[in-house]
Amino acid sequence: MKIGLDWGGTKLEAIALDPTTNEELVRNRINSPKDDYQKILNAVSDLIYDTAGQTKDITVGIGMPGSLHPETGLVQVSNTKALEGQDVKTDIKEKLGIDVRIANDADCLALSEAIDGAGKDYSSVFGVILGTGVGAGYVIDKKLIVGPNKLTGEWGQNPIPGPMDDYEKSVKRHCGRVGAIEVFLSGPGLENWFEFSTGYKKTSRDVVGLFKEGDIAATEIMDKYFERTARAFSTFVNILDPDVIVCGGGMSDIEEIYDEIPKKIIPYLASDIFLTPVVKAEHGSSSGVRGAAHLW
Repeated sequence: MKIGLDWGGTKLEAIALDPTTNEELVRNRINSPKDDYQKILNAVSDLIYDTAGQTKDITVGIGMPGSLHPETGLVQVSNTKALEGQDVKTDIKEKLGIDVRIANDADCLALSEAIDGAGKDYSSVFGVILGTGVGAGYVIDKKLIVGPNKLTGEWGQNPIPGPMDDYEKSVKRHCGRVGAIEVFLSGPGLENWFEFSTGYKKTSRDVVGLFKEGDIAATEIMDKYFERTARAFSTFVNILDPDVIVCGGGMSDIEEIYDEIPKKIIPYLASDIFLTPVVKAEHGSSSGVRGAAHLW
């Protein structure tokens, strides 16, 4: 049995897949404990045991925010503070008594969609997460690409392509980096942009709702969001030129993204044409947990 775990900041979700057919056998989901690392570890272990049931012949893959440092193995670049600097792989391995494989949650999305999702008919798949954070994974011929620094796909940490406006120059990521793509394309990034522009606080869902209703301010704000998204996508299209871009995460539910990116990206490309399909993840919110199971 192949077990995958999606280790999020607010929820933990586990799935069991048939190793031959990839059929879903079991799915469990619980709220994740906050801030207390040991409580989070216990919850992860218990969830894996519950999902395995009486089956002992299992493999376990885990998708989580950030990545593991290539030398120390400690979690780095995570937007879940309780995990930052922790030796998660060793700690989980000791609790379960078996080896585990861990990858960035965006890597898991990309792998899932490349194997049996929206990217299954393409050779190279760039899988993007647009949610609370921003990240990506890169898969070629259904194999996850992992570089020596364990950072493949971490485009959300890069500065947004310029020329940056005054707002973009002023916004810092939690690590202190100025103008990082993540602070503009994430859900919280859209909320901050709306508050800066209007003086009012709204959730990203509310902002999108106002946009769909034709609200003038929301329309201008979303137009800038789409333009920033296109600029950000150009950073990896110019380098990797993937066969398909698959989008997951909460912001990927904004249907207009798939029309607006192809229109707005061309000025930032080393070409006058953009032929890459930009599509929504077929497995939606399940892509990460399915991809974690596919790590074996």
